[in-house]
Amino acid sequence: MTPNQKALVTATVSTLKAHGVALTTHFYRRMFEHNPELKNAFNMGNQQNGKQQMALALAVLAYAENIENPSVLVQALTKIGHKHVSLDIRPEHYAIVGRHLLASIGEVLGEAATPELLEAWATAYGELATLMSGLESGLYQNAVNQEGGWTGWRPFTVQQKVVESTEITSFYLYPTDGGKVADYLPGQYVSVRLFLPELNLFQPRQYSLSSAPNGEYYRISVKKEVGSQHPSGLISNRLHDFVEEGNIVELAAPAGDFTLKTAKQTPVVLVSGGVGQTPLLSMLDYLVDSGSSREVVWVHGSRNAQVHAFREPVAQLAARQANMQQHIFYDTLAPSLEIEGHYAGIVDLQKLNVGTLLPEADYYVCGPAPFIRKQVQDLTAMGVSPTAIHFEEFGPATLTL
Repeated sequence: MTPNQKALVTATVSTLKAHGVALTTHFYRRMFEHNPELKNAFNMGNQQNGKQQMALALAVLAYAENIENPSVLVQALTKIGHKHVSLDIRPEHYAIVGRHLLASIGEVLGEAATPELLEAWATAYGELATLMSGLESGLYQNAVNQEGGWTGWRPFTVQQKVVESTEITSFYLYPTDGGKVADYLPGQYVSVRLFLPELNLFQPRQYSLSSAPNGEYYRISVKKEVGSQHPSGLISNRLHDFVEEGNIVELAAPAGDFTLKTAKQTPVVLVSGGVGQTPLLSMLDYLVDSGSSREVVWVHGSRNAQVHAFREPVAQLAARQANMQQHIFYDTLAPSLEIEGHYAGIVDLQKLNVGTLLPEADYYVCGPAPFIRKQVQDLTAMGVSPTAIHFEEFGPATLTL
């Protein structure tokens, strides 16, 4: 990009701050009108609740703000690249998105969208598309280079369906073709794709892998969205209510950059809320199975014991890990659970100050966005370096902490 083009892009920052969501909303509406086949690749639940529009608006704004030095966005772009690979996004899709994005800029900004501005954004988008396509090509290549690896969608058979709590059920997924499955890093996820007759669309959803890699199957543990007919709950509810043992689902290869730093020997603090424990459970399972001597702190919050999944499996893992402590928070604490390591209320790391502030520890946080925000703020206030705090937000990325 020329200096003048960069200046033109930077000049749109104030407009993007004020009208970014309006722009991305117009963009998605336009793209789905002209390319309805892409509805099969996008989570239509996140379209309805506005999360996808917000996430794209934030991403476009961040790119405009850092157009002079896009390298500061590497971590964010890597996260997006993993998500794209899990959805089988290919280079040709960038051309479609670019066409509709530029048209949307012109249609939303009107006379303010001068030919020079549109050319500057076309150049900026072209450079971004080239960067992302290259990053994703590497991820696809890594996937197929592994034993049992693949790209695109692969059929898997549900061989076991195990109820873990009143809300969460685990699905044990084996390749229908009888082959092996690729290993993955503890904390990664897979995309599951089902056909929804209600929408007449295929719909993909990401679910964290909830066990250590084993080369034979993948396990996902899914929360049922009780009473939800909204598209954001349709896949989860269909898995619970209609997908039975013996049924076939389609999976993309494991992806995601929220992963355990397996090469380190320093302590690990795992902090989760609700179903947010699933990627952390994979990390814990891996640490125990690999015979790690690392000190582990497990902090988990649930509404009550009935919805608390994996209570016994985690206790069994803790019994095999010499250096592990558990802290459990319930919104309401029954008298029978007023025992050591159990607390009433939401997860509050301040109560565990000494127990969770471990020298050189890495902190992994997963749960709803408000939960993540509170834990990250508390850890920062307690003196933990931001570089030691890692978090995963389910759904489109809207947190910038």
